[in-house]
Amino acid sequence: MSYVTDYPAAAPEEAAAWFSRRLSLETDCSDVHEAISQHQQDFVLLHVIGCQAHFDQKHLPGAVHLPHAQINVETLAQWPTGTLFIVYCAGPHCNGADKAALRIARLGRPVKLMLGGMTGWHDEGFAFEGDSQQAT
Repeated sequence: MSYVTDYPAAAPEEAAAWFSRRLSLETDCSDVHEAISQHQQDFVLLHVIGCQAHFDQKHLPGAVHLPHAQINVETLAQWPTGTLFIVYCAGPHCNGADKAALRIARLGRPVKLMLGGMTGWHDEGFAFEGDSQQAT
């Protein structure tokens, strides 16, 4: 037996439930980019990193700057109740998007985390907006 098969695979029904659940909570850079590029953006993209200068320098196209610490009933009131929020932060080394997603969910709003954050966006070769338009 290999290390891969030391633990048997889950039953297909269990795997389907797991991956369906995971996809209901997360999205990825490629899917977000595709929606934006095809003018099919049916969500609000939130840049949840706190620093305004960071947002001004570089952010994802069409993103709204709303630091996770400022997410509350009042700051979300500008969007209809059923609005889906996609949150992102600097990357896998940052938990700001998790904090934002938790706040949004606790406020009864739909939310997904964009895997990879800005690091993932850069790794995919997608362009940024802002004063510094390089993908660095």
